Amino acid sequence: MLAVGGGVCVGGPAFVMWVQPTEEELFKRYNPELQKKSLERRYEKQKEFDDFVVRLKEYSKSDKPIWTVQEEEARKQKQESLRQDFQDAEEAKARQEAMRREAGLLKGAGELESTGKSKLTDNPVL
Repeated sequence: MLAVGGGVCVGGPAFVMWVQPTEEELFKRYNPELQKKSLERRYEKQKEFDDFVVRLKEYSKSDKPIWTVQEEEARKQKQESLRQDFQDAEEAKARQEAMRREAGLLKGAGELESTGKSKLTDNPVL
């Protein structure tokens, strides 16, 4: 009975390792298009993983639990993203307003001055 238990405990994982394909074998089974995509994204994925590990190391330096520090960092990043989006929207609004002023679509842009000339140009209006 002991021999059977030992055989199962040792033989089971050994059988799985023997049957399970390696990463290289799986990669060779991909079609060429997937192989190309996988190779293109390999560097990007490695960089993302390295960045993740670096951030985890920074988080672990804190006295707080890692998940708390991660939540705080995510909150800060979200606030920064919202602030940047707001700035971008304000800049776009200012550009749009300037373009409308140039085109004469805003109120007062095309009105006549008391001199009889257009505010947009110095040409007299007939």
